[in-house]
Amino acid sequence: MEYSSLYPWIYLFLLILSNIWIIESKKFVVTDFGATPDGKTDSTEGFASAWEKACGIDGGMVSVPIGTFLVKSGNFNGPCNGETLFHIDGIVKASDAPTLNSQDYWITFFEVDGLTVSGNGVFDGNGAASWSRCHGISKCQSLPPTTLKINYVKNALIQQINLINSKMFHLIIHESDNVTVNNVHISAPEDSPNTDGIHIGDANRTTITNSYISTGDDCVSIGEGSNNVNISGVSCGPGHGISIGSLGKYEEEAGVSQITVRNCTFNGTQNGLRIKTWAPSSCSSVVSGVTFADIVIENVDNPIIIDQYYCPHGSCSREGESSVEIKGVKFVNIKGTSASDTSVSVKCSKRYPCQDIEFFGLDLTYQGQPTTALCANADQKFGGSDQTPSRCS
Repeated sequence: MEYSSLYPWIYLFLLILSNIWIIESKKFVVTDFGATPDGKTDSTEGFASAWEKACGIDGGMVSVPIGTFLVKSGNFNGPCNGETLFHIDGIVKASDAPTLNSQDYWITFFEVDGLTVSGNGVFDGNGAASWSRCHGISKCQSLPPTTLKINYVKNALIQQINLINSKMFHLIIHESDNVTVNNVHISAPEDSPNTDGIHIGDANRTTITNSYISTGDDCVSIGEGSNNVNISGVSCGPGHGISIGSLGKYEEEAGVSQITVRNCTFNGTQNGLRIKTWAPSSCSSVVSGVTFADIVIENVDNPIIIDQYYCPHGSCSREGESSVEIKGVKFVNIKGTSASDTSVSVKCSKRYPCQDIEFFGLDLTYQGQPTTALCANADQKFGGSDQTPSRCS
């Protein structure tokens, strides 16, 4: 072989080595900054230092290796100097303190544009003490924290990670734009209170796909100011289903629009597809442009429910009407088994009746028998008599 024929191979080898060096030079391993994988030593400062380095360059990566790292709090703030990655292979564990003083989160990513959080590792909220001491929330002086808060973030991908045993919500997407959550596993015991899987609030362009959520509360909750939300391929159960709301509790809440939930499965949940608002409401807002389609229901207590008289734990007066308008909601190809003989419950506001509520292709049975639908104060349409239920009683 002539030497000249070796030149392309030598060049390729050197190019590969150069790329590996560039990648490694942008990776900041938390153990290099004092983090200790013994599950006992507080590694907060080590994580913060690694983040500072990664955030300071374009393409910087925080790397969490295999091991268990105790982190009492994590504030990963931007803006950063380019795309920033947080890759987790190990376990990041919270302290067992029920609350974190005034913080409503344990770990947050704040004001980052171009964020990826990935890996097969685990964020363990260590929430058992919170569940027993703060049940109903009022028993604690401050709220238990969310495990992971995506706060004022743009263009983010949250992928493959595991979130377990949060003290309160597992993942909040707040005041953020263009956030995708894919192939995420979230779990907490069925009796753990307020452990919603994913909560979306005041966010635009949120996508949730191919994820598994089993908790003690909503698998996904969509709060005020949420627009352009697409959820598909989510397996939910146990839990309280996928909910829009509750809405109308606070003043000056923004509306909710353009929500699509498709190709999801609910197994043994308290609810399936739900929209809930408070009565009386503290504000007037609108829910519009909602589609639930191609949903499989398995032994769900309330497969389809619109409740404009939501009042958990006797926490409201139960007098007055909701001021939240609900219009343009479609339920398409919802099939499976209900745990009660009423599979559709639509209880709308007398002051602002629901408008343009449509049902197509329902096939919901209870113990092998057809189920019923109950509706009040709703402009509703059942598209065809060959579905079950085929009309409102």
